[in-house]
Amino acid sequence: MPHTRSVSICIFIGVGSRYEAEAEAGVSHFIEHLLFKGTPKRTTARAISEAIEGVGGILNGGTDKELTLYWCKVAQPHFELALDVLADMLLHSKFDPQDIEKERQIIIEEINMSKDSPAQRVDMLIDELLWPKHPLGRDIAGSKESVAAITRDTMLDYRQGQYLTNNTVVTIAGNIQHQQMVTAVSQALGNWTNQRERSGHSAYREQPAQRLHVETKDTEQAHLCLALPGLSLFHPKRFTLDLLNVILGGGMGSRLFTEIRDKLGLAYSIHSYVEHFLDTGSVTVSAGVEPKNLLTVIKAILEQLSLLRETVPESELSKAKELSKGRLLLRMEDSRNVAGWVGGQEILTERILSVDQVASIIDAITADELKQLARELLVGSRLRLAVVGRVAKDEPLEGLLKL
Repeated sequence: MPHTRSVSICIFIGVGSRYEAEAEAGVSHFIEHLLFKGTPKRTTARAISEAIEGVGGILNGGTDKELTLYWCKVAQPHFELALDVLADMLLHSKFDPQDIEKERQIIIEEINMSKDSPAQRVDMLIDELLWPKHPLGRDIAGSKESVAAITRDTMLDYRQGQYLTNNTVVTIAGNIQHQQMVTAVSQALGNWTNQRERSGHSAYREQPAQRLHVETKDTEQAHLCLALPGLSLFHPKRFTLDLLNVILGGGMGSRLFTEIRDKLGLAYSIHSYVEHFLDTGSVTVSAGVEPKNLLTVIKAILEQLSLLRETVPESELSKAKELSKGRLLLRMEDSRNVAGWVGGQEILTERILSVDQVASIIDAITADELKQLARELLVGSRLRLAVVGRVAKDEPLEGLLKL
């Protein structure tokens, strides 16, 4: 990206919360936190952050269900420093017992904070309904009980079994030269030789499950997630589902926003999103509404889902395609997003589609394909609903779950 002044480095590890046993739930996330706490070279968390912030850069990490990411974005002259800091964290973190105990408390506070936030809490509950009794249905941070039980040895064993050279992708984007980057990464990570056979994850098979979970809480709004099982990362129709989602709830011109916010005035925030995992996925509608309007809003959402099974007008299809392509192109102006786009695909699918390839796929999707997929996926018996708020336990919600 010769026009930029930044360089972004992403280090993806192909491990996340779905790789964890129940007793160690949250260990991937715990390890990610500890890599920011100090190495022999930079002995404290402050020394690590100051190394990057001292040159105006950004350093962060994140744990998801299927991958862990460490990333850094700096002005181009500071690339070597950024790579050195990331490699140092990855290979030489101390896992100091005092740091572990402090971070344990911080993560428990993070879990408490999520439970106190109804919007975050309802996200957890819908995952439990979509993937019952499976690691995908658990909170990425684990539970207070599992985090309290994770030992230093558990973490080091887990890291040794999952943080492997053959399970890691480094992506770099910005004002750089390819061969120079290959040489720099070889020097920074060349001594890392952990190449064991990694342990896999438990596959998910859809099963009969509870369809409704209501958690009564004294909040101003009732927060809801209405969801259906979706498609995996490898499914040939996943881009068709992404486009269907744009029409349903992606942006201020979407059907949900137009109907439920603009026309009915029943929600400030309403949107839909899709998730694609290695062997499963989901489509979710999320909203916060006044408790007395909950039933009306659920019925209105279900009506919009039903209407998706009819033909999408050509004008609406064209707008949705342009929105999808436009948002993708805008994201690609940022070196961090470019590095994430390439690395995320490589670590999960081992196949990198270019922006132009994805734009061509989007352009080729027809209204008939959208209708056919909507009729396959949007089936009343597969609906799941989670609600957090001032809702009576005997509210007749389950009876609404039909299309």
